[in-house]
Amino acid sequence: MKKIVALLLALTLVFALAACGKKAEPAATETPAPAESKPHIGIITGSVSQSEDDRRGAEAFQAKYGEDMVKLAIYPDNFTEELETTIQTIVNMADDPDMKAIIVNQAVPGTTEAFRQIKEKNPDIICIAGESHEDLPEIGSAADLVVNNDFVARGYLMIRTAHEMGCDTFVHISFPRHMSYETMSRRVAIMKAACEEFGMKFVLETAPDPTTDVGVAGAQAYILEHVPQWVEQYGEHAAYFCTNDAHTEPLLKQLLEYGGCFVEADLPSPTMGYPGALGIDLTAEAGDYAKILAKVESAISEKGGAGRFGTWAYSYGYTVSAGLAQHALNVINGESKLLEIDDISKAYAEFSPGAEWNGSNYTNAETGVKAENTFLIYQDTYIMGNPGHYMGSTSVEVPEKYFTIK
Repeated sequence: MKKIVALLLALTLVFALAACGKKAEPAATETPAPAESKPHIGIITGSVSQSEDDRRGAEAFQAKYGEDMVKLAIYPDNFTEELETTIQTIVNMADDPDMKAIIVNQAVPGTTEAFRQIKEKNPDIICIAGESHEDLPEIGSAADLVVNNDFVARGYLMIRTAHEMGCDTFVHISFPRHMSYETMSRRVAIMKAACEEFGMKFVLETAPDPTTDVGVAGAQAYILEHVPQWVEQYGEHAAYFCTNDAHTEPLLKQLLEYGGCFVEADLPSPTMGYPGALGIDLTAEAGDYAKILAKVESAISEKGGAGRFGTWAYSYGYTVSAGLAQHALNVINGESKLLEIDDISKAYAEFSPGAEWNGSNYTNAETGVKAENTFLIYQDTYIMGNPGHYMGSTSVEVPEKYFTIK
């Protein structure tokens, strides 16, 4: 018995010593998965001097989601002369390995080529064109989605609205570069046809292109000088429209002074031309379009312009930049379908609460075929007065014949 106890004690001592000499192993833990990076979205716009609302919309989207996620860039003011720089500015966005979508608003010449180069680098990046200056079939061949203002429906609706405002003449102001764009030349043809339908006179006037040597100052000086002559020639019951943002402010200023009507800008907004023409400061109201519209409307009424001047309640350029970026994010997150007009409208509504939108697929006037990835969209027209009122444009059915006029 003593031998057995001694043996057990010896074995216990051996096991104890062995346990002391063995290193303790850490408890098994799972290797943490790397944090998923947020999808990056790039927005390229013109500068504040050329297209302020476009830029402000991009900034609003960036403010909502952060600079780490939203990347901004600006193409050259003189984009027609600096084509290579414009293309490279857009293409550079694709160098970001986390870039998932790139939006260009306005999609100036060079955007199609830039999108083609981006697709060669990374075909998974969603390329979206807002307000394309290039022919829609061309940009549509490179972009995943194209959304322009509805130049077809608006070509008809602006004339209809002018007629309802009591106008007998519609004066269209532009220049050869813009008239070479399919969207603008088709709209002119639609406006002419609509004027015939409503018994109105249609007039084409030419003004200098601000991107040429005359610059913005020279183009605006021309408008300031000629509006009094036009009002004298066409009368106070003429409505005026210009295709260039830089022309808008001097046009509004002189129409307020000399008479005439203005249905809405080419890219409508209460901030498009009105602040400068009215001499009002909207710094305190920045980003709040309800307050902006109220202040602009009050100033219009004070200057005797009630019932003669219109706009969209929310800036088109602002909404396109922010809305298309929101739509891209919704698509990336699996919450929306890229080529669904209701989903596009839903994203636009994020930045234009309460506004009515309408739109449809672009119809090729040559073939009569609707493009699957190209949409035309518009907001209801608001005529400022005391009180102001919406025209109900989004509920008007545009006659089918206007969709194939060219």
